[in-house]
Amino acid sequence: KDSLQTIQTHKTLSPHYTELLEILEEILILREEHRRRMNREVFPVEKKLIAAKLAGGLPLVDFSSVNFDLTEPRAYFLALLEIAEKRSPGETGEMTKKIRDGAISFNDLIYESFNPPPLEEEDVAADEEDEESFDLVELFIEESLRPALEKVVEVYGGAVAKTEWSEGYCPICGREPKIGEIRDEEGTRYLFCNQCGFEWRYRRIRCPFCGNEEQQTLAYFTIEEDDRYRVDVCNECKRYIKIVDFRNTREKPDLDVEDIATLHLDMLANDEGYD
Repeated sequence: KDSLQTIQTHKTLSPHYTELLEILEEILILREEHRRRMNREVFPVEKKLIAAKLAGGLPLVDFSSVNFDLTEPRAYFLALLEIAEKRSPGETGEMTKKIRDGAISFNDLIYESFNPPPLEEEDVAADEEDEESFDLVELFIEESLRPALEKVVEVYGGAVAKTEWSEGYCPICGREPKIGEIRDEEGTRYLFCNQCGFEWRYRRIRCPFCGNEEQQTLAYFTIEEDDRYRVDVCNECKRYIKIVDFRNTREKPDLDVEDIATLHLDMLANDEGYD
């Protein structure tokens, strides 16, 4: 409910994102439906291995191979594709058919999402041409696991938060963050995982992607006099992460919504040569 109110606010403030925010609105309603319907554990976690895994920098759910029964996430993914199909008929119909027929393996899509093959030069060129368009299918592949992974967060998130996890990728599912927030009087930085919804503490002066701690090669920029939003960049690995800081307004940011509402920051970072 709060998320939907936040979306309405952003639609007013950022009308050029209205279509994407409306898609997100539909996703959040669908997500809630599927979360309620889930009645089994899709990603079982072995309790006795938790401490050792986290101490060794390994997330609780391992996607280095995808041997899970993904019947429910697959059904959610097909429901998500209908959102895109409704807007652009024919765009995703073929994919839906191939997944239903078994010509495309949903488990393979998930595996490739976590273990992308190295980009060939022509892929890089194609990517640059496409960077104006927002990849809905990619978003839906990530989203399809969210209700099932949120169950893992519900059960184990509290215990994970108490550990000394110091990696820049998510301790629940291993996904890299795209956005984070600054909280509390000390200005603690938390990173957010769009894949499972978990947030974890991470050092302010450290790149989440390469671990660089050299202050002179870490920087940030803000835009349009709005200091609630900034982009932390690393000049060692040329990566970036968006950060929100709502401490002055005492709002609780909804980082799923903020990630979409700050796409202009992604474009800006890309233009400046950061990935």
